[in-house]
Amino acid sequence: MAFTRAPGKHRRPSRMQRGTVRAAGVAALAGTGVVGSLTAPAFAAEPAAAQTGLTPVVTLGDAVADRVDAQAAAQHEAAREAAEGAARKAAEEEARERAAEAAEQARAEEERAAREAERVRLNTFVSPIPGSYVSTGYKSGGAVWSSGSHTGVDFHAASGTPVQSVGIGTVVEAGWGGAYGNQVVIRMNDGTYTQYGHLSSIAVSVGQQVAAGRQIGFSGATGNVTGAHLHFEARTGADYGSDLDPVAYLRAHGVNL
Repeated sequence: MAFTRAPGKHRRPSRMQRGTVRAAGVAALAGTGVVGSLTAPAFAAEPAAAQTGLTPVVTLGDAVADRVDAQAAAQHEAAREAAEGAARKAAEEEARERAAEAAEQARAEEERAAREAERVRLNTFVSPIPGSYVSTGYKSGGAVWSSGSHTGVDFHAASGTPVQSVGIGTVVEAGWGGAYGNQVVIRMNDGTYTQYGHLSSIAVSVGQQVAAGRQIGFSGATGNVTGAHLHFEARTGADYGSDLDPVAYLRAHGVNL
């Protein structure tokens, strides 16, 4: 009696068919690169396909997936660390640039302040006798002056009162000046000249640099005088006859008289 297969029932795949399916699965995984990095020994370590069916392929897929995940995580971490390192380097470079700019600005400010201080120092003037006053004015007339008028001003001062340079300059004369008695003439930093006459003694020498307020001698009554005082002149040149109004000269340089 012949047997027939019941309708609707499927036969179990033959061994050849099962092998073909497994081979096709592995080939598909290899084609996508999943198992591309695995070596032959990895396949050798797996159980034979004939013993476990599709289990080797599934196990192999899990191992590859784990390795891919690990590699991706490592690459992500490396990228993160590289980005953080680049950010730190950029921040450090920016900080260095800001510090350099601040230092340069501070240096420039210091230089400007130093120049301004020097400018102020060079243009600072003082009275030849602090606290004194003008007892005889400029261009006052009288027979006592050979020119017929006063070419300077007289500051009230007892003999021996300290006399100081009114500003920065160089001593061009220091000694006897005829009718002026003992005198000092200074070429000022701005090119003008100042004269200090009738001194009882002189405390500077020709060629010496003096600053505003530097003591140059003591008032007295030497030369053509009627009493102790300081004769002060402002001039455009070193010699007699180039006189300026001394009070206007000092006031123009910030001295209150």
